[in-house]
Amino acid sequence: MAMKIGLCFPYTQDDLTRDVTLEWFRRVDEGPFSALSCGERMVGSSVDMMALMAAAAAVTKRVKIVPTLYVLPMHPALKVAKHAATLDMISGGRTMITVGTGGRPQDYRCMEKDMEGRYGRMDRQVAEIRRAWAGELPFEGAEPIGPSVVQPGGPPILAGVMGPKAVARAAKWADGIYSWSGNGVPEEMKQQQERVVAAWEAAGREKPPIRIGGFWYSLAPNADEKLKAYVYKYIKVIGEPAAKYMASQVDRSTPDKVRASLDAYEEMGVQECWLNTATSDLAEIDGLLEVMAKRG
Repeated sequence: MAMKIGLCFPYTQDDLTRDVTLEWFRRVDEGPFSALSCGERMVGSSVDMMALMAAAAAVTKRVKIVPTLYVLPMHPALKVAKHAATLDMISGGRTMITVGTGGRPQDYRCMEKDMEGRYGRMDRQVAEIRRAWAGELPFEGAEPIGPSVVQPGGPPILAGVMGPKAVARAAKWADGIYSWSGNGVPEEMKQQQERVVAAWEAAGREKPPIRIGGFWYSLAPNADEKLKAYVYKYIKVIGEPAAKYMASQVDRSTPDKVRASLDAYEEMGVQECWLNTATSDLAEIDGLLEVMAKRG
């Protein structure tokens, strides 16, 4: 089966408006794309992921609606359970969620949460979310947490993780893994995919994992310049040297290079790829549509 391709909404861009947002929703839903996703950040110019995804669920009809990702330890588990169930209801069962621990201390501070112990906390929170979706009471004397999920058992839960320990933990409870190579490097993604398959086998999981990949790209005018500027801005919160290095490395800014990464991902068994654009320019969609058409 051919690898599906989804798009992440350009949620950190400064130039977003109602019209731009709705046009992105329309173009993704009417195109050949499989999913519309959105990341979560607190500090900076990003929009609120929960509000954005609810709006997308309401105005689209076909694509999957995928938060990528809830930084789960920053939230009460039952709040996320309610939000995801609401997305599932509004979208008519088109929701899939991704959870992760994040790595930005400023975001945790904004949410008045401690980063310490976040890995174990996420394991426990996923179990709590599934119990809520099953209709179990959150505590004695309470009522169930609604709304009822449309999909039996609730939306699939992916883990946005990369390292060996994190993947091994997630293999015990996740439906799949959202893997990431910022520059769409085949060798990096191959290593991650092998790690996921091995972790599922080690955990004794009977059902194979959903395997999703992703990378940054730009096909807008002056694509290479815009891609490098975007990645620098995105990474600089963790340090100037890291931001400069990563920005110097990214080069998925030509149709040939974007296509090469997509082809490589598909060859290694990635079932779906969610691409992150460097800008909110609709040319990003146009350029990707041309690449997809040539891939067949």
